[in-house]
Amino acid sequence: MPSMSAHLALTQLVPFAAEELDKNKVTPGVLGFVVFAVLALAVWMLMKSMNRHMHKVDFVEAPDPAGAAPAAPAADSPKK
Repeated sequence: MPSMSAHLALTQLVPFAAEELDKNKVTPGVLGFVVFAVLALAVWMLMKSMNRHMHKVDFVEAPDPAGAAPAAPAADSPKK
């Protein structure tokens, strides 16, 4: 259980901190910038790695046996 002096100090300091806070000027600050920069760097590294892995893929599509028939019978159809 915290001592009464710590509890008293916290209850008296919290209203002062709330009065100094200007809600129109709140910014993310340095910590927000650092977190954003780390996330941006991680995304860049992941995209670079994905690009490297995609270049290693050697994919040759097999011909479709059903689509191998020529479309010549369309010329023999009756015209309206």
